Amino acid sequence: MSADFRTRIEHVDTDATGIVHFSRYASLMETAGTEHLEAHHAGLTAFSAAGVDLVATDLRVTYLNSAVYRDVIVADTRVDHVGAAWFALAVRLLRAEPDGLRTPLVTGDLAFAAVDPGTRRPVPLPAALRQTLRGIAPDAHERSGTPSRTGPRGATTGHLGHRRPGARTPSPTLHRPGAGP
Repeated sequence: MSADFRTRIEHVDTDATGIVHFSRYASLMETAGTEHLEAHHAGLTAFSAAGVDLVATDLRVTYLNSAVYRDVIVADTRVDHVGAAWFALAVRLLRAEPDGLRTPLVTGDLAFAAVDPGTRRPVPLPAALRQTLRGIAPDAHERSGTPSRTGPRGATTGHLGHRRPGARTPSPTLHRPGAGP
C-alpha cells in the first residue's frame, strides 16, 4: 500500500541529453519512501519526536526505463522488513502515461537504521514506531507473491525481503555524515 506520491520531472532533473540523470532516481525514491512513512505516522517527524534519527544504510536500484523533462512520476512504496533497529522500504517509480497506464522506471530498496542523535550509534527502533511500521508492512502472504524481475545476475525478487535468515543487518556506522566513504 502506497501513499500518494506524484511529481513532475523538472529541467534540473535531466542531463545534457534531456533524460533524467540516473542519480536523481535515488532522491525520488527516498522522497516517495519518506512521504509513505509520513502518511502512516511513521516518518522522519515521528522518529524525531521519539528522539531518534534515521540514517540510510543501504540503497539498491535497478533501472528499467528512462524519464524525460515534464514526465509525471508516481510511486508504489511499501515497508518490506521491520527489524529491531532497522527497516527496509521497497520502492517502484513509474511514469504516468497519458492513457492512464504506468511504465516502470526503476525498482529498488532503501534500508534505514535508527541512531541516537547525539552519538550517531545504533539504537532500537522505538517500540511504538516499530509496531506502526509492522502494521503497514505486508504480511508474509503478500511478500511471497512479489513478482520477480530479472537483473544483471538473473532473477531476483527486487526487494530486501530476499535476505537469508541470519544475514547481517545494515550497519548505520558505514554511512555516518563526515565519516568518509
